[in-house]
Amino acid sequence: MKGTARQANFLLPEDLLAELRNSVPKGEQSRVVAEALRRELKRLRLVKAIETSFGAWRDEDHPELREGADAYIRQIRKSTRARRAV
Repeated sequence: MKGTARQANFLLPEDLLAELRNSVPKGEQSRVVAEALRRELKRLRLVKAIETSFGAWRDEDHPELREGADAYIRQIRKSTRARRAV
């Protein structure tokens, strides 16, 4: 665990607590729960970032991509090859 640890009191469904106790040694249960909580909090932050950034990309800001990213990349590569050939 990072930093100092503090005790917290959570209610867990009985089946989940039983599976934790049966699957994880007693001295590692807090670490397992903390890691699972970190992963879930990270996932929630990513979901929030996706939701808040939706609509940030506007087609009118990127007219060079109007015909698609593949066409744009082909054009860039073509111009780069032409410069190298000189």
